[in-house]
Amino acid sequence: MAFRGAISVGRQANTSLFSLPRSLRTAYNVSASNPFHRSTPFPHYPYGVKFSIRAINQTAVDPLASNKGTQEELSENWKIKMLYDGECPLCMKEVNMLRERNEKYGSIKFVDISSDEYSPEDNQGLDYKTVMGRIHAILSDGTVVRDVEAFRRLYEVVGLGWVYAITKYEPIASIADAIYGVWAKYRLQITGRPPLEAVLEARRKKEEDCDDSKVCKM
Repeated sequence: MAFRGAISVGRQANTSLFSLPRSLRTAYNVSASNPFHRSTPFPHYPYGVKFSIRAINQTAVDPLASNKGTQEELSENWKIKMLYDGECPLCMKEVNMLRERNEKYGSIKFVDISSDEYSPEDNQGLDYKTVMGRIHAILSDGTVVRDVEAFRRLYEVVGLGWVYAITKYEPIASIADAIYGVWAKYRLQITGRPPLEAVLEARRKKEEDCDDSKVCKM
């Protein structure tokens, strides 16, 4: 008897689950034999329900990925290529500032010379030792500029030409290059890094280890 009663209750519950008032069955054309059948669209659900349905049925778009794609497209139309040392903390502050400005202009292509992927062949033959010694930039026509002129060109293409405008004229140009030369000579020590010779030796050793184990190329 208890079992039959449970079945009876279950049937009643199942029936009542899909039982709708006559007015609603008429409005939405719901049949008793197929309660999910409908010939008219669903009513407007609350915003939370609509959002959940859209989230399930649509592919989410990552705004960061979209922005990255945009930046890559802009970099193809660069006017000047900046060769920078990504392991220099002070240098990176300026690089990040220029990169942020470049989001509007898309004029600078940034090349990290400390990367294992850095290739002199793709950068007018400028090897790692050369570009570590002083700042270098490459114009879209292949012209190589260095020292303060490189900074001046970089700032000009992102709307900050006024910062280095005075360095176009003598004797300011020579004085500015001399000051930068001192910074370039001692920047590794100033930033707490080993001398250039030690950095070059460590890089050479790393390249040899990669060639022997081929791990770096995987």
